Amino acid sequence: MDSFSTVTPIPFFDRKTVLITTLLSVAYLLLSTLLVGFKSDQLVLVGLFNGAFYLSRPTRKFIIGFSIFIVYWIVFDYMKAFPNYQFGTVHIESIYNAEKSVFGIHSGGTVLTPNEYWLAHSNTFLDVLCGLFYLCWIPLPLAFAVYLFYTNRMQFFHFALIFFLTNLLGFVVYYTYPAAAPWYVQQYGYALHVHTPGNTAGLARFDTFFQVNIFHGIYAKSSNVFAAMPSLHSAYPLIVWVFSWKSKSIFFRVLSTIVTLGIWFAAVYTSHHYVLDVLAGIICAVLGILLYQKVLCRRYFFISFLQYLYRHT
Repeated sequence: MDSFSTVTPIPFFDRKTVLITTLLSVAYLLLSTLLVGFKSDQLVLVGLFNGAFYLSRPTRKFIIGFSIFIVYWIVFDYMKAFPNYQFGTVHIESIYNAEKSVFGIHSGGTVLTPNEYWLAHSNTFLDVLCGLFYLCWIPLPLAFAVYLFYTNRMQFFHFALIFFLTNLLGFVVYYTYPAAAPWYVQQYGYALHVHTPGNTAGLARFDTFFQVNIFHGIYAKSSNVFAAMPSLHSAYPLIVWVFSWKSKSIFFRVLSTIVTLGIWFAAVYTSHHYVLDVLAGIICAVLGILLYQKVLCRRYFFISFLQYLYRHT
């Protein structure tokens, strides 16, 4: 599936293309305002898309290819309009007890969850290291996607679509099994407060050390604080790691190995996820890859869709 015949390019400013692009941009802004309220970053997204789309043919191909990631971001943002705690019981005490039962650490005559253990044994070196790892959770997949886009276009589409499918699987679990993060129990106990804002948890120590508000700014925009299970932070670098071994890049093989293990540890160390959440994220990534390869890629309609994408980028 790595080589398909090309087609004659359509005029760059084809009337139909301009009309569709404009309608999609306006529809996105109107729907976003209706669902989550107007925000300046929505205009930035529309501006970036249209700017790249009309700047040149190479940038048009690039932004069309990366539209898969744009759709993911829009879906994630729209989750704010449909908080998962409205669709099922939020698991707070049960997942905490399950974590302690399976992965409990005996310390000081009591049993602690791994999060509680590291909260009591945190240090500046690990605070900084884990913060750096957590900053990679989106840049690494995007950087690797750019690399694939310019070195192996078909592998890029496989990677991007598996990334999207894995997120959809994660979103399904978010809504069928709403779950609080470890930091929530540490601050609020087992009581449910549905309007709890996002929290930096252990990553606040990174911000404090460097006197910045990086993670504060990120988690202030959190779509849902009861979406700890599964940890998609843990799924993303694993997908990069799998695809890095299909590529020729030793750099990404080494980097993704380090970052994957680092993010898994950081998720627990910073009290953003239980070990159970991390394992669920790993399972989501594996299922996403298997469903894509064993089911979707064996369907004629999907192969035709891939061919269409390949021809137009």
